[in-house]
Amino acid sequence: MTNAEVAVLQLAVFVLSILLGFPIWITLMAMGVFFGYYAYWDPARMGWDKAEGFEQSLEALLNNNVFDLMVNQTYSVMANDVLTAVPLFLFMGYVVERANIVDRLFVTLQIAAKRLPASMAVAALATCALFATATGIIGAVVTLMGMLAFPAMLKARYDTSFSAGVICAGGCLGILIPPSIMLIVYAAAASVSVVRLYAGAIIPGFMLAGLYMAYVISRAMINPSLAPKPREEDIGHIGFAEICWRMLT
Repeated sequence: MTNAEVAVLQLAVFVLSILLGFPIWITLMAMGVFFGYYAYWDPARMGWDKAEGFEQSLEALLNNNVFDLMVNQTYSVMANDVLTAVPLFLFMGYVVERANIVDRLFVTLQIAAKRLPASMAVAALATCALFATATGIIGAVVTLMGMLAFPAMLKARYDTSFSAGVICAGGCLGILIPPSIMLIVYAAAASVSVVRLYAGAIIPGFMLAGLYMAYVISRAMINPSLAPKPREEDIGHIGFAEICWRMLT
């Protein structure tokens, strides 16, 4: 087969495996081993054409460069000091989630932004941006805010599509605002400085969050039915000092 045919076959096998429900990590690992074995298949070098008996045939089958590549790549990942930060960031996000900090943060920001159009959407985006600094991944932000902010917005008679878009857009901030796990993995793969990547991503990340907020406010001003203004008794009222204290704690 030509390289183009192998690429098409890889894509077909990947899509079929996902549709059948296989875990992605198993699919990618199996595809890497199988197609890597095919790419390094060389009967003359492996000694397959001269093998006699079961033991020599098995030795020839295992004499493929893909297995050396697997060992070298596994060791290089294990020896990479940068990647050790990934599980620690995941643990930090787990602690923040279990401590109900995000819940209190969302309620506080909702009260602080109650005079703005689409105040609940603005609070959700601000919470996503701040929570992204403690997780670094999309899934955790989208899942938690989907359980926390999405039902609250629907209860406030927000448009369903508008609410879902706010949650998904805010969740995408998790891979851009440091500490971003994607940036850590990219830095390790491209051999670039994680600090420089973080320095280059933090301002665009919060700028994007601000643009999201400006967009939802403008949409709510143009079409108020997308995000009706909540009633005062549904939100409550606290002073500025209390808002600052809640933000700090």
